[in-house]
Amino acid sequence: MQLQDIGNLEDITLLVNTFYEKVQKDDLIGPIFNQKMIGRWPEHLEKMYRFWQTILLEEHTYSGSPFPPHKHLPVNQVHFDRWMELFTTTVDTLFTGKLAEEAKVRAANMAYMFHYKIEYFRNQEK
Repeated sequence: MQLQDIGNLEDITLLVNTFYEKVQKDDLIGPIFNQKMIGRWPEHLEKMYRFWQTILLEEHTYSGSPFPPHKHLPVNQVHFDRWMELFTTTVDTLFTGKLAEEAKVRAANMAYMFHYKIEYFRNQEK
């Protein structure tokens, strides 16, 4: 099967669902997500569809600030590395092309920024 690029909301939905299925089962980051998302996975997935649809397809369906809900998560660089590993593997398994590459770059930038901000707030609270 030849892979295609990310091109529509169905592709975004496939990416998000496949990625978060891996996250939920992951030994390292799964427990953190699963505890935080108890009873709220469908709501979170819907938000992620809109987020990636806005970023990759430039269809402005997401509004809000993605960082605040993550501010106090008990995570460090190892968790972000695993998140990126799962995300990159998911994208590479499902898609190829310009938007697939853009998704990985955007995710890496977000992981870097989230980690930086979480560490910053942690140090401010000491």
